[in-house]
Amino acid sequence: MTKEVDMFDYLRSNVNDQMKDINDHISGGGCKDYPEYTKCCGIIQGLAQAEREILDAKSRYERAQ
Repeated sequence: MTKEVDMFDYLRSNVNDQMKDINDHISGGGCKDYPEYTKCCGIIQGLAQAEREILDAKSRYERAQ
């Protein structure tokens, strides 16, 4: 595995960890009100989009090799 592919995996892992933390916060009843809940959902949506971009970039990089 190249350093670049390791970087993609590292970034994806960090994004996944952040999504899990927010999911745990929501499922554990950590949101004090609906606005906080919708904010957390928006963050998860943004992180999921970032994860897809990382996966797409990794795929394009591997095809270019």
